[in-house]
Formats: sequence, C-alpha cells, structure tokens
Amino acid sequence: MKKRILAVIMVAAMITGLTACSSSSGETKDGTEADTEDADSGEGSYDQVVYAFSTFNNIPADEDLDTVEEAINEITREKIGVEVTLKPISIADYSSKVSLALQGGEKIDIFQSLGDFNNCVATDMAYDITSLLGSCAPETKKLVGVDWLAACSSDGRVYGIPTYKPIALTPMVIYRQDIADELGIDMSTVNSVEDLTPILEQVKEAYPELTPLAPVQTGQIGLHTCFEDTDYLTDDMFSPIGVLMNGEMTVTDLYSTDEFKAMCDLARNWYNEGLVMKDSATTTSTAAECMSSGNYFGYIAAYSYPEKDTAASLMAQCGGYELGAKMVGDAYLSTSDVNSVSWMVASTTDVPEAAVKFLNLTYTDEAVINLLIYGIEGRDYIKNDDGTVSYPEGEDSTTVPYTAQLSCGTLGNFFEMYPMQGTDPASLDWELEQNKSAKTSSAMGFTFDSGNLKTQYTAVSNVISQYLPGLLCGSLDPETEISKFVGALNDAGYQDILSAKQEQLDAWSAE
Repeated sequence: MKKRILAVIMVAAMITGLTACSSSSGETKDGTEADTEDADSGEGSYDQVVYAFSTFNNIPADEDLDTVEEAINEITREKIGVEVTLKPISIADYSSKVSLALQGGEKIDIFQSLGDFNNCVATDMAYDITSLLGSCAPETKKLVGVDWLAACSSDGRVYGIPTYKPIALTPMVIYRQDIADELGIDMSTVNSVEDLTPILEQVKEAYPELTPLAPVQTGQIGLHTCFEDTDYLTDDMFSPIGVLMNGEMTVTDLYSTDEFKAMCDLARNWYNEGLVMKDSATTTSTAAECMSSGNYFGYIAAYSYPEKDTAASLMAQCGGYELGAKMVGDAYLSTSDVNSVSWMVASTTDVPEAAVKFLNLTYTDEAVINLLIYGIEGRDYIKNDDGTVSYPEGEDSTTVPYTAQLSCGTLGNFFEMYPMQGTDPASLDWELEQNKSAKTSSAMGFTFDSGNLKTQYTAVSNVISQYLPGLLCGSLDPETEISKFVGALNDAGYQDILSAKQEQLDAWSAE
C-alpha cells in the first residue's frame, strides 16, 4: 500500500503543474510545444476529431452512423468547437486495424488500448496527455482520480484515461436459463470452471444438436479470465508475457505453471467430448452471435456487474433468450485491469487539445455518451418510465440501425449511461463496493517499459498467437504442444522480457 500511495503522490505532484490548454498551441508526443491551428480561426471552422471505438455489435450503415454523428456534433460544435467522425471497428479486428491505420498515416485521433496499453506506449502510438488533462479535461481528471491515472502512466507521464466503470472483473458463465430449468440443472453448484464439465455433458446428452459452450471471440473460450490472482504486469491479458501470481513479487512464466497446464487439459477434454465449438481457435463469431443462433447453451466471460444484471443486460444481444449468470471465480484488480480499457490520443494527431476535450465529454456529458452507446432515441432505443432503456418493439440489437450497447463497459463513463431494461439501479452500490473490496495486486500501479525489447516482443507475440488459441480452446494437445510452445518462446527472447520485468519491478518496489 505504501508503494501505491507513493506512486499516486508522484502523479499528483506531476499533475499539479499542468499548463493551460490553448487552442493556438499544443504539444508533440514527448510533451514539447508545437503550433496548432486555432479551432476558432474562422466562423464555422471546427477542429476535426476521428474517434475510433471497438464494437461487439453490428457495424452500422453509413447513413445510420451519420445521424448519430450529427447529433453528437450538434453538442460538440457548441461546447468545444469540435466536429467528430465516428469510426466503429469490430472488436475482432480493432487492434490490428488501428495499428495499421496509424502506421499508414490514416487520421485517427482517439483510440482504445484494449489490453495493450504497454505496447501502445512502447511503440509510440500514444500521445503524452499529461499537461492537457488539467485544462482540457478537468472534470474527467477529478472523476477518474490520480490513483487510476497512475495506472495509465509510464515513466511519470500520463498516456491514457481509463474507462470509468465497475472495473473489478469476475469470471462468469452466461447460460440459457430456459434449458437449465427444463433439465433441472442447479447452477448454484457451479463455483469454478471445472464444475462446468458435468453441466455441459448433461446439456450435450439432452440436446445433441447443440454445442454446449460458445467462444467469446476469436481464440477465446473464456478460460483466460479464470487464472486466479494473476497480474499481467501491464501486458495484454489475452496473450500474457510474464505475470505475477498468488500475491508474490516474482515474475513468472505462466505457460510453465501447473495452473496453465490444468486449464489446457480442461479445454482439451471439452474439445474431445464435443462440449465446445471445434473452430473456437479461428472463428470470427462472437458469443452474442453464437447465442443468438440458438445453437449454444452458454459461454464464459468476465463482467463487473452482479449476476442478475449481467444476464439481463445480455438477453437482447443473445437472441432474446432468457439468460442466467453464475460467477465461477473471484474479482481481482491489477494495474492492467485499470488500464486495459483506456482511451488514448494518437501520437500522430494534429488536434491533441480537441481530442482530449472530446474525451472529456464522453466522461461528463450524458447526452454524448448515450448517443455513442444507444444511438437515436425512438429509432434505435426507447426510454422507459423507470429510466431504463430497451429496443423498439419488434427490434433487437441485430436489427436496429445503430447500437453499441455491448461496448457499454468500454466507452467513457459507464455511470452516465442509461441502464438496460431489467437491470437494478441499486446494483451500482454493489459494483462500487466490488472495486473497493476486490483482491488487489501487490504491484498495483507498476507499469512495464518494454521500449528496449520491441524485437523480442514481436517474436514472442508471434509465437503466442501460434500456440495459445489452440491450447486454450482445446484444439492443440497440451501433452505435446506446451513444451513446444515454451521452447519456441525461449528461442524468441522470452527470458529477456521476463528478466527485464523483474528488474524494473524490483526497482519500482524499492522506491
């Protein structure tokens, strides 16, 4: 705790001296001043900001997206002198498309880290926003607080703003309540992913035409969320490179642990028994798409909301089937949990102040954030008398012209979003308590600087993408492939990364 407080104090002191936000001057990505065009240089002249966000829903048609865009711009023109272009990108393609776009000189001003905060900083994708927060986003700075901003910092500089939401993620199984009721399945007996096996077998026997378990997204059937007390040390939780486990301060190779082997054995058993989609390692189908088809019983994912609310909020996305949710692990908080979904300004932006001002609205302006999530009232959603929202009669998430509802935990301020019908407003208290009471990593606030290891990171990431999806989806045999996996990692420079992480962690701890 002492180390964490010290880190917060350092960031607080750093932020105290922020310079004023000016429309006539800005900064380069290293914090030095650079000239920018005055946003109000002429009547009707507005800074242009491209906002690239990930969506788990359908990509809307251009004409439908344009109406949402214009509704947002009616607000932003008046409030901050900015016009915004919305750029929704499918979650499966998001990271690669943003990276390629920025490398190719395409205009993107704001993007999400999506579990890759460290790499975004190390590869100079992200703009140093330290001196812009105090004057371009003072409300957001106060709302988020220096503790969470510290988790989005590197070498004392702030590079991102974390999504403000219930952030302590808990692994859950989302399942068809109607099937569970019909078969007399007691989901209260399921307290771990291992407990799921007899449930999946029972569903398979009763409904041989169904696949019991759906993938979450490409290469993921949810088991990556079920490693207990694991800190990914700034890196991508979907492809961890050196972790802390069980409260220790020794950097560990996850892939050589008994815990990893057990998880791969479980996936392999499910795969061989036909309990999980055979193409999970390569499919582009998401959990919502699979569940909407009616051909699956459930899936595993991590959520930060109570079981009942989680199930209620997902029903419309999953074909309208009655859903249940059951926790299969405990909540855990690490630096990566805070910064994994953080908003970053692109280092290539020509309007950094305008970008930060718009980000500020996504955290503070109720109208802006609900337009981003739900679209146009009356067309894309309706507001109910109790303050909740639902889809228009006869419509769902797949048929309305625009929705990004499944991105509700990734865009701006969750607490300013309208709750979906069926959720309990009182659950917000539970969610805030989870953030406070969740087990917290002993390295909270530590961020790893991988700038000198770009070659090793590229090589190691290629090896991980080759082996990890198959191992955690069951299509690769762990008895033969884990040893090959670890050997290939070491050949790619894996140990260099682990050693550097340990060295930096020890130095951080010594402070």
